[in-house]
Amino acid sequence: MELARGANTAIADGKLHIGVEGSKPGTVDLLVLQLTEQRRVRTDNDLVFFNQPTSPEGAVTVSSSAVDIDLARVPADVATLAVAVSLDDSVPGSLAAIPSLGVTVSTGVRASAAGFTSERAALLVEIYRRGGAWKIRNVSQGWATGLAAVLREHGIDVADEPAADQPRTVPGEEKLSLEKKQKLDMRKKEVAKVLLTKQAAGVRARVVLVMDKTGSMYKQYRQKVVHRVIERMVPVAVQLDDDGTLEAYLYARQFFRLPDLRVADLETWPEQYIHLSGKHSGFDYDRIGAANDEIPIINAVLATATDPTVPTLVLFFTDGGFSKRREITQLMVQAASRPVFWQFVGIGKANYGLLEALDDMPGRVVDNAGFFALDDIDRVSDGELYQRLLNEFPDWLRAAKAAGILR
Repeated sequence: MELARGANTAIADGKLHIGVEGSKPGTVDLLVLQLTEQRRVRTDNDLVFFNQPTSPEGAVTVSSSAVDIDLARVPADVATLAVAVSLDDSVPGSLAAIPSLGVTVSTGVRASAAGFTSERAALLVEIYRRGGAWKIRNVSQGWATGLAAVLREHGIDVADEPAADQPRTVPGEEKLSLEKKQKLDMRKKEVAKVLLTKQAAGVRARVVLVMDKTGSMYKQYRQKVVHRVIERMVPVAVQLDDDGTLEAYLYARQFFRLPDLRVADLETWPEQYIHLSGKHSGFDYDRIGAANDEIPIINAVLATATDPTVPTLVLFFTDGGFSKRREITQLMVQAASRPVFWQFVGIGKANYGLLEALDDMPGRVVDNAGFFALDDIDRVSDGELYQRLLNEFPDWLRAAKAAGILR
């Protein structure tokens, strides 16, 4: 039975399975609101979604593309169960572009979404009480301003979000000195500006820093160029990563993962953990060698990037000298099917060889890597640095989603 927009029909008591076609985590998110007769939630716990997939009493369970409801367990003061969807912040456009958006109920009822134009969030159907029985209605009501508007409409307080071109703030910023905080604020604004220009405002991604620790990098470490590079990467993590942390690795022949760099530790972390040799803070820097082999660190990052709903941005700083050209080429081709984008950056004056050919590397599902060189990174403005650093990542996000690598 097909329900037109605004139409309703009775459904039997019992358990319902509602499949939501077009729902896809990270693209079109699915949620259910438990509402009173006043069409308001009783508490924020009446929002059932990916971060809270089951209602407190167990009547409603939300998965990636379906809702299961046990009507017998719905609390007496809940009059309506509203099934809604919302476009992820990273996805441009509107719900009108989502093909076959709608629901199919285990009772045989089908309700296609209808009438959408610019809406980014919408109620698809609602299951509600009437005269002691349950009914279902095709609502197809949307909000162009997105999920926050839906939540406010139904009684959930949503903190005002910053404008798309404004930077995020994460815990720990208040612990920085005034000078460091001002510098961080200015850099966050530059990152936010680039993401807005590239239509990637609101994107969330895991940010990984990989730093070359080979003997040829001696000057970069001695002059603390590496320290300053790391400080300039923190605003990227603040803007992109869920908790604003930067996941960091040093590599040579082998590698090790350093403690995550949190904003609160920005003033002490580089001095504590960035060294070429010796033993510091429990790490033996000589153990991983002084010559380079990129294969182990690339494989290690790939081994941790298995969730297609979480894109990973790798910021890979090196002075070149990649000797295993054939092996690295094959590995990067294979890695193109994984949810990882590799942004290689050359620091110092060197011959980068293979890295300069990354954009022309054939045989990949998507272009999963970029490269640019900076002879003197200290002479490059923040605006230019972030523009070059983030230029290809948003394009890869869209291509990876289109190829099914991300969802």
